[in-house]
Amino acid sequence: MELHKHYANALRALAMDSIDKAKSGHPGAPMGMADMAEALWRGFLKHDPSDPAWFNRDRFILSNGHASALLYSLLHLTGYRLSIDELKKFRQFGSLTPGHPESDLTPGVDMGSGPLGQGIATAVGFALAEKLLAARFNRDGYPLIDHYTYVFMGDGCLMEGVSQEAISLAGTWRLGKLVAFYDSNNISIDGSVSGWFTDDTAKRFEACGWQVLQADGHDHDAVSAAIVLAQKDGTRPSLIICRTTIGYGSPHKAGSASCHGSPLGPEETAAAKKSLGWEYGPFEIPEDIYRAWDARDRGAKDHAEWDVLFERYSAAYPDEAAELKRRISGALPDDFGPAADTFIADIIAVQEKIATRASSLKALNAYAPHLPELLGGSADLTPSNQTMHSCAKEISADDFTGNYIHYGVREFAMSTVMNGVSLHGGFIPYGGFFLCFADYARNAIRMAALLRKRSVWVLTHDSIGVGEDGPTHQPVEQISSFRLTPNVRLWRPCDTVETAVAWKDAIMHTEGPVVLALSRQGLPPQQHEDAKDILRGGYVLSDCDGTPDLIFIATGSEVSLAVKAAGTLSGKGVKVRVVSMPCTDLFDVQDDPYKESVLPPAVRKRIAVEAASEDYWYKYVGLDGKVIGMKTFGLSAPATTLFEHFGFTEQALLDAANELLAG
Repeated sequence: MELHKHYANALRALAMDSIDKAKSGHPGAPMGMADMAEALWRGFLKHDPSDPAWFNRDRFILSNGHASALLYSLLHLTGYRLSIDELKKFRQFGSLTPGHPESDLTPGVDMGSGPLGQGIATAVGFALAEKLLAARFNRDGYPLIDHYTYVFMGDGCLMEGVSQEAISLAGTWRLGKLVAFYDSNNISIDGSVSGWFTDDTAKRFEACGWQVLQADGHDHDAVSAAIVLAQKDGTRPSLIICRTTIGYGSPHKAGSASCHGSPLGPEETAAAKKSLGWEYGPFEIPEDIYRAWDARDRGAKDHAEWDVLFERYSAAYPDEAAELKRRISGALPDDFGPAADTFIADIIAVQEKIATRASSLKALNAYAPHLPELLGGSADLTPSNQTMHSCAKEISADDFTGNYIHYGVREFAMSTVMNGVSLHGGFIPYGGFFLCFADYARNAIRMAALLRKRSVWVLTHDSIGVGEDGPTHQPVEQISSFRLTPNVRLWRPCDTVETAVAWKDAIMHTEGPVVLALSRQGLPPQQHEDAKDILRGGYVLSDCDGTPDLIFIATGSEVSLAVKAAGTLSGKGVKVRVVSMPCTDLFDVQDDPYKESVLPPAVRKRIAVEAASEDYWYKYVGLDGKVIGMKTFGLSAPATTLFEHFGFTEQALLDAANELLAG
């Protein structure tokens, strides 16, 4: 038997065994893609199993993540810290081999690929980050940043719309070190895709500026030759269309949907191994095959050569080397914290009535000069989002020395690219679009939360204050849905000071995405003695003497409304406290004494006001409190008319307060 086929069969055997033992999984894709994987991983992939985080490694993304058994088998065989016992625990509680890859769990996994399409779309972000860093740090004779991004994907990935958004950007940006392998097997869960996927994939990619190559996916030499051609073309991303048979080797299920999402079962597995000439027991790999797959020595050699190059680079360009090391580590510049604090202190003294989207730009202008790793952009809404700061330089296909991206009308792809950039390392990505458009990007932001990587979403036009554009553009439920998403930190600031603090927190937060919900309309400044408690997420903005009779809780544009109503009530002898709560996620993790100092349990007369879905706020006001919020979608009218129509007025707050106080 040809050795390459024998080595690939080791992948097939481990995948079949893992899935059969779990009684759950997708054997068809791993069996069909094993030859492609063997050609890439044994012949081309630059990586160091002993140090999965080596920065100049090639990145590998499994976009069709249901084929995870293939990736785990690759990692095990090539020498990563993924034992055969972990393969035996595939899809089981507490294992390192979950049903879909998770980058923060399994050594060697570059991306948790999530739903179909996001792997190829996020791979564009990986390749973009490599090209940007190379433009910034490489020098003649010092190709310090020099690696490929490889991605495996299937029919389903190409049916998802985000793939089109992303491949269009990749072609425009000429990402020559992005190589995608299309596992073209014509099968999805429902059967042959010929009834619902008849696109000319080759022409589609060619039209977007890709090099398109064809190969028999079961022919080692053909796949290897295609990879060589892909690497030679440094000006275009490459698609290698690999014609394969799903479930390759299975006598009765190969080429059919029956092996897509269900274990083969012991009898069919045994028959498949026999047809493949695999004569070993479950999870049994001969030592000669382990030796043929082991990538540790080669990886250590490549890594050591890069370390020597980096030492030479450090001697020749010490400042650049130090900056690159800092950015790889994810540490912030030493001067960022003091600069941010100085800016915040300055604007406490001098504020004006402006929209918080404009406040956001002020913060960006103050912070960006201290953050060379900041990589911004907008989905064709730069003037509205106000995301282009004074130090921004536009990136183009001919100039990758900039730090600002025009993504076009592609909210979903922009968000996946941001995820790829963040996962790659070396940047803090931020991007802007309207908050109501977040539903286009929802799944990518959810993936950012799962991946726990630093990124900032500048989402403006945060309420019915959008006005005349109408309910299609007025977010009502989006704010609450982000608050309900684990690991997402949402800020809805009320003025320039809170916005500056929110931006500082977004830059410093490393455990997930931060969403800034910002206003279109101007908001009056509030009186702040200092900003220390703003970082607690909720704090007493204005207070009374002694225990309050009533507490208003508000965010964003409604804070000024609460302050005004509190002033009126105070003039009538009512003791009122106003709590601004721009970030409920932060407030909820404060210690109990602090939370009780802000919201004393004994004070049950509470009113929350926010021009968004009202249900979220009952956790703070209780069933005996009141919430003034949105129960319906908005309308098309001037913002002032809408706020009055939906009850966001001082009189509405006073009526609610008087009703509570009379009870």
